[in-house]
Amino acid sequence: MKKYRQLSLLRDVDGEKTKEAVEAALEKYRIYMLTVPDEWLPKVTQTYHLDVPPSQTNAFRSSTESAAISKADFERERDEYMNRIVRAVNRLTKLQRELIVKRYMSVEEPRDYDVYNEMCISESKYYRERERAFYKLAFALRIEVYKEEAPV
Repeated sequence: MKKYRQLSLLRDVDGEKTKEAVEAALEKYRIYMLTVPDEWLPKVTQTYHLDVPPSQTNAFRSSTESAAISKADFERERDEYMNRIVRAVNRLTKLQRELIVKRYMSVEEPRDYDVYNEMCISESKYYRERERAFYKLAFALRIEVYKEEAPV
């Protein structure tokens, strides 16, 4: 019965829109990476496990400095978002984690064929593992998109 519910759940997910949501989330991560000083960026270890960047706890909160407050709020939101993405990626398999980190979580923007050639895997395996990783990330981040039922 449990397996049937899982298959039913996946059947209800709109694969294309879910893929778009995951790619948008990873693109937002990449953009946020550009706003973080280099020494605070998560480092990728040999096992493709991301370290969590330090959070800012000494934010300046003067009532006369609204710019400083909005900057601190942005940094807090950015750090929380980046930590959320890192935790979700760390739940993937080693191969899926390597694929996502190399393709979507680096400042460079490599093409798919660059990544699967560098990883020494076939194109079909790359796309199969990427799709699985996208589903896992969508559920971990709670951004999966369900199909709309047609009006009767």
